[in-house]
Amino acid sequence: MASDTLTDKIAMYSDREKEYLLKAVSAFRRRLIVVSQDFEILAANCSDEPGLDSTLVGKHCHEVFYDRDTPCEVCAAKECMETGQSTLRSKSDHPPDDDSVPCFYAYPIVAEGKIEAVVSMDFDLPTRGEIEDKLQRTNEFLRNLILSAVDGVIAADKRGKIIIFNDTAAEVFGYEVEQALSSLNISDIYPDNLEYQVMREMRSEAYGGKGKLRSYQVDVLSKGGERIPITLNAAIVYEGEKEMATIGFFHDMRESLRMKSDLEKTQLQLLQSEKMASLGKLAAGVAHQLNNPIGGITLFTKLVLEEYDLEQGAQEDLHRVLQDAERCRDTVKELLEFTRQTRQLMQPHDINQAISRTLFLLENQTLFHNIDIQKELASGLPQVTSDIQQLNHLFMNIILNAAQATDGRGRLLVRTWFSEEDGLLHIEVADSGPGIPEDILPQIFDPFFTTKDEGEGTGLGLSLAYGIVENHGGKLRAENISEGGSRFLIELPVAQKPTSGNDL
Repeated sequence: MASDTLTDKIAMYSDREKEYLLKAVSAFRRRLIVVSQDFEILAANCSDEPGLDSTLVGKHCHEVFYDRDTPCEVCAAKECMETGQSTLRSKSDHPPDDDSVPCFYAYPIVAEGKIEAVVSMDFDLPTRGEIEDKLQRTNEFLRNLILSAVDGVIAADKRGKIIIFNDTAAEVFGYEVEQALSSLNISDIYPDNLEYQVMREMRSEAYGGKGKLRSYQVDVLSKGGERIPITLNAAIVYEGEKEMATIGFFHDMRESLRMKSDLEKTQLQLLQSEKMASLGKLAAGVAHQLNNPIGGITLFTKLVLEEYDLEQGAQEDLHRVLQDAERCRDTVKELLEFTRQTRQLMQPHDINQAISRTLFLLENQTLFHNIDIQKELASGLPQVTSDIQQLNHLFMNIILNAAQATDGRGRLLVRTWFSEEDGLLHIEVADSGPGIPEDILPQIFDPFFTTKDEGEGTGLGLSLAYGIVENHGGKLRAENISEGGSRFLIELPVAQKPTSGNDL
């Protein structure tokens, strides 16, 4: 019956179809032979040399191909003859020290219910088990690759359901892997509906081509609601033209930004130290040059008063000379104290004293002649553990900035108080100037930002002040006053709480 069916099927082919079937067999670049049940070659297609295949006909396959007197032990054709079924042998069944090309696949040609011949091929068709093993190994490799990635790896289907969430993503976002895979949606990790913007950019050509997103800066949300700065590399997974999923690599930028901030602070502190060191050298030189003549003026003025009987008016003039000489000596003393290098020596200091010293050096400067300086320094304030040199520099920058804002005319308030509520010492420096434009208010503490004309400012004064306050564990902010002007508010932690009340 099978023979009739096979014969009938062959008869149905046209001459043209038969021609192309023969050409297809001839074009086949692997060994294909038809052998009888005693392994005699009945037909062969295994050589590109014309006429060579015909020389194989009538010979035994094991003699021609393997130089063996008997059939091979590992032979698909032999097994096919024994079972009557198509046979597939694995490469692993073939002895590793045998470099011959075995028969891997064979199927029977059946006539009248009996095997008439067997078709033998030399290419290895992997078994289903081998395919599954290979697929499993590949999947395991990819899984380990994703889990061990140093960046957070998150993939989501087109509905936003998380389908991949590696261990690094769990560390960054604070979710357990199982929790993320079971209940987290991709929209949950983006604040303010930013996932729509991310998808829009991914579909555009702006960040690496359509379907890709390279080095994209975006904030994401942790489980606790913290905004985390991220560099995102992502892609859309397509099936044809259809979007099936997205995958992203989330690089946490917090540590990099912290290191950058620390580096900027260090640079500012070095710049401040260099400026104060230069000012200290200058002050020491000036003090040396001034102290000798001031001492001479004081000495000889006293001698004149003691040795000569002068009229009242002359004595009053000489006493005025003594007072001015004493004032010059005090100014030099305060200047030396202001610029004294303390090598970052953190000790308890009196904030009111530091502010008073700064005002003493400034209030007689030309810029301050038409400024009404109001001091409201509370008594009994706790001391602040601080570097006095940095505090001097802080108050100098803030007070000068306030005076310049008034253009040398107006009012300047310096106020201090201690708050029991937050346990902090507060300093306010307010001016009656025009205020700070709202559009530049967030930038005034940025390094090198200035609104002054070229050559009049470096844009470092307020950024240095901000760094000093942060270095002391405090906070510095600026705001506009509703009735006009602006104020700078400084909050500093104290060394100990006050023992007496505050006079505000």
